[in-house]
Amino acid sequence: MTQDDAPRLAFIGFGEAAEAFATGWGAEAARRVRAYDLKSEDPALAELPRARAARCGVLLSPDRASALKGAQAVFCLVTADRAVEAAAQSAAYLAPGAFWLDGNSCSPGAKRKAAEIVEGVGARYVDVAIMAPVHPRLHLTPLLIAGPHVNSARLPLSGLGMQAEIAGPAVGDASSIKMIRSVMVKGMEALTAECLLAARRAGVEEQVLASLKASNPAIEWSRQAAYNLERMLVHGRRRAAEMREVAVTLAELGLPNGLASATTDWQQRIGELDLPPGRDELLHRADMILDALARGGPLSPSS
Repeated sequence: MTQDDAPRLAFIGFGEAAEAFATGWGAEAARRVRAYDLKSEDPALAELPRARAARCGVLLSPDRASALKGAQAVFCLVTADRAVEAAAQSAAYLAPGAFWLDGNSCSPGAKRKAAEIVEGVGARYVDVAIMAPVHPRLHLTPLLIAGPHVNSARLPLSGLGMQAEIAGPAVGDASSIKMIRSVMVKGMEALTAECLLAARRAGVEEQVLASLKASNPAIEWSRQAAYNLERMLVHGRRRAAEMREVAVTLAELGLPNGLASATTDWQQRIGELDLPPGRDELLHRADMILDALARGGPLSPSS
C-alpha cells in the first residue's frame, strides 16, 4: 500500500469495522482512502463518523460520488438492513471492474440482490463475512469471501495484509456460514441473558451457576456470561439487526426461525437500554440491567 500504484480504496459506511480496518492498514494507506457515511448528512449524528475518520487519517467525503470516484476497491460496511439499498445508491458511481466488498451481516438472499445491482453496472461483487470482532485484530480479523471474483479479489486484500479465506464460488456462500453460525453465537448470548437475569432476580444465581458448571465444567460460566452481557450492552442494536437477517436466512432455507427471532428481541431490548458495559463482572452487569428494566424497561421479551 505504500507504492504509487496501490489501489484507491473507499468505504461506504464508516463505523467501527471500517475504522478498525483503516487503522490497521496504517497512516500511509489511509491517505488513499475515501469514505462516505450517511450519518454525516445528519447534524445530530455527523460528529461520530467525522471523529472516526480523523482518528485514522481517512478523508470523509460529503457524498457517495466523491467517495467512490476512481475507487478500485470499495468496502460496504453499513447496517445489515441497508446493504441492498447501499448498493443501489452507489452503483452509478462505481468504476468498471471495481470490487464491491460487501461485508454486511445480511442474508444470502440480500447479498444476491446486491450482487445483481453491482454486477449490472460492470463492477465486481464479493460476498465478505467478518468472522470475529474487529478488536483487537483490526485489519487482521479473519474474513470469508465468496463469489465468482474471489481469486481476483484476494490480491488487493492480501496487499492490505487482510486475512481472507475463500468460502465458495457463489455469492451467499460466505454469508451463509456467518448467518448460521450467529444462530449459536448470538443465541447463546440471549440464553445467557434470559437464564442468568432470571436467576439473579430469583436470588438463585449461585445455584444455577453451580449446576451449569457441574454439567459443563470446561466453561467458565461467570466469565463467559459477563462477556456475553457486555456484547449485548455494547452492540445489542447491531446484533439485533444481524439476527433479523439470520431469521430471513432460515426462512430462505425453509426452516422455522423462532429462536433467531427471540434472540433478536433480547439483543434489541438490552441494546436499547443504552448502558455502559461497566465492570467485567457478571453480577455487576446483571444488576445494572435488572435495575434499568425495573426503572421502566421491558420486563421480558414477550411483554
